[in-house]
Amino acid sequence: MDTKKTTSTPASTVTRDVTRLAESVGNVYEATMIVAKRANQIAAEVKQELNRKLEEFSNYSDNLEETFENREQIEISRYYERQPKPTLIATQELSENKIYYRKLDELPEEKAD
Repeated sequence: MDTKKTTSTPASTVTRDVTRLAESVGNVYEATMIVAKRANQIAAEVKQELNRKLEEFSNYSDNLEETFENREQIEISRYYERQPKPTLIATQELSENKIYYRKLDELPEEKAD
């Protein structure tokens, strides 16, 4: 997840006009589904990135009694906790028309030879 994407997204909840969000899509249900699917994609990207960064600190010993607190690891986790939630990012992207989507009924039909 690129941190440049999240800079214009507010970190807290913002009241939005749902009908205005749905204008470009068609209806409120389709807009909600587009935001939900994009939020799932963003969440998966963030989770992969966080796991990659935390993997550097992993200790492969199976001893449960030894717990190491790594300050760098805690700071990385706090950084990701402060980031805007995926639904807020996806809603911001939809309002700025940055999400590419297509509808199944608009796909061109294949010609039979």
